[in-house]
This record gives sequence, C-alpha cells and structure tokens, in this order.
Amino acid sequence: MKKLIVVFILGLFLIDSVRAMDTSASCAIVMDQNSNRIIYSKNIHKVRSVASISKIMTAILAIESGKLDEKVTVGEEILKAYGSAIYLTVGETLTLRDLVYGLMLRSGNDAALAIATYVSGSVDKFVEDMNKKAIQIGMKNTTFHNPHGLDEESGNMSTAYDMAILTSYAMKNEDYKKIVGTKKYSLKTNKNNYLWKNKNKLLNTYQYTTGGKTGFTEIAKRTLVSTASKDNTDLVVVTLNDGNDFNDHKNLYEEAFSSYRTYTVLEKGNVNIPGEDYYYDDDIYLKNEYKMMLRDDEKGNIILKYELEKKRNYKSGNPIGIVKVMLDDKEFYQDTLYVNKKEISSKKTFWDTIIGWFHDK
Repeated sequence: MKKLIVVFILGLFLIDSVRAMDTSASCAIVMDQNSNRIIYSKNIHKVRSVASISKIMTAILAIESGKLDEKVTVGEEILKAYGSAIYLTVGETLTLRDLVYGLMLRSGNDAALAIATYVSGSVDKFVEDMNKKAIQIGMKNTTFHNPHGLDEESGNMSTAYDMAILTSYAMKNEDYKKIVGTKKYSLKTNKNNYLWKNKNKLLNTYQYTTGGKTGFTEIAKRTLVSTASKDNTDLVVVTLNDGNDFNDHKNLYEEAFSSYRTYTVLEKGNVNIPGEDYYYDDDIYLKNEYKMMLRDDEKGNIILKYELEKKRNYKSGNPIGIVKVMLDDKEFYQDTLYVNKKEISSKKTFWDTIIGWFHDK
C-alpha cells in the first residue's frame, strides 16, 4: 500500500517583476546548472551545426578517461587538421591534460585529433564514444561526426538545449571547471614553447564568468557556451548563430541574476514529513540535497509530494518511497526516500532477568 503526503512550502514573499530576456541568436537558452531548469529559451530544440563548442564533449571524454597526466606523443593524425590550431608537430610529447588546455583555450583542431586518437585508439572510435556519452547524459537531438566541430564535410549537429545539458554535466567535474576557467596557460615541450590565452572574452570582461567555449564556422556562424556564478547561483548560457554573442550572454546573466535566487528545496539527511505515522519510530532520510532557482513570487508555490510504501519487513537503508518537487503542476525533481530503523535497547530489566530464570528451568 502506498501513502501520498503533499506538503506546501508556504510563506509570504514580495513579488519581483522579471525583466524580459532577449537575444539576437537564432537559438538560445539560459539554464540553471543545479536543477537544469530553463530560465530563458528560444528555439532550444532546433538542430543546427554547433562548430567548436562540440569540443566540450571532446574535453570531458578526455578528462573522464583517467589519462590526463599520461604522456602523449603526437602522431600523424594531426596532419589532417585545418582551421584553428595550437600548431603541434609530429613526434611532440606533452600530457593529455596539456592537450585539453590547448583544445579548450585555443580551440585547437589538431589537439582534438591527438586527443581522440590517444583516448580511444582512433578518431572513428572516439566519435562513437562521443555519441554514446551524449545519449547517456540526455542529449536526445545530437549527432557528433568529429571531435573538433568543423563542418565542411560532416559537422556536429546539436541544439542549444543539448549543449546546455552537456555543459551542466561537464561543470560538475573539477578538472573541467579548472581548465575552462583558466585565462592563460604556458607549456614547454620537447619541440615548442607555448603561451595560450583563452578565446572566451567573457573571462576578462564579465566578473562572474566561470568558463565556456567559443565556436565559429561559415555554416554554423558564431556559437558560444558560457557559465557564470553569483551568490550560489550557477548558470549556463548557450547561443547559436549570434553575431553579438558576448554582449548577449552578459545581458542574459544580468537579467537572470537580478530576477532569480537559488534555494535549497530538499536537504540531505533526515526528513520530517507532517502527518506521517507508519514509520513513526524510524528515521526517513534523503541521500542528496536539491537546489533550485526561483523567483520570489514562486517560492510559496513549491509543492513536495511524498509517496511512501508501507513495508512490513524492512531494514535500515531500504528505499521506502519517493519525494517529488513540483512547481505549477510540473515535476522538476524526484529522489528516493530511505529508512533508518532505530535500535531498540537490548538491555535487560530486573524483571526480564527473573522471567529468564524460570524459562531456563
């Protein structure tokens, strides 16, 4: 048997008017990195060539390979590279981490080919891995054809929404965050000395910027992914085909930060569910916290729906239900509820001891 308990998070709050967001991009999105809530959208599911912002996937696969500090000897695969480059030479030795810096700061297409070959054994196999990862993290309208984003032959096709999902996922990785937030990177190899400056101008012109990736081809036009954080609110902005992208990103951030705040809707640990009496003697708990961006006028409209299963036989650590976070009849999050059985004292009383004597005879 299941029991449904609905809890309204009540309160009196001032209504804060939301300024209209707009952009000159063909497609654009502002997304909360924590909850993936969409704050602003414009043609977010339209499939387009995305150019070099597809290197975000190349970078995260390299990082997750666990090979970042391994030495890579550059092979002839880089001879097929054209367009933006870090100008690697065949036989040059550097770490995979160095290659990822060159990939993300300078958009090196040669670095992309070297990474793909080293991580997966071949460019074709790496592209397969890119598409598998895309499906795994929920990118439903994305197809990668190469690790760099050039589209003179077969480009990488995606959407503003999918690229925001990818970026939110990547920003949970500390190595990725450090790399894309780096303004300059210097390196000496057995063949060259490098000083790479990040092409993401927002790192120098907008104080809350934490990372991102630029892109451009004649087919895709200007594409840009960026991230920014202010007052514990973490945002990702994606624009596709936007000739005024840096300014648009700044404006979108300012409007979002002024209208929304991040709140902890669910806290990790024990949960007090009003009216719950079946597991009264035990502790019900959550393993994760959940944060969400909300306007002031939305905070009082959050609803928590607890669905509990009345189990007869259960142990500590068993799942016993779920909690759903609802806003305006839309479900934003769901998590599992667990039970922790309180220990019953095993200490014998004086009368337990007397009774035990008779049982033993």
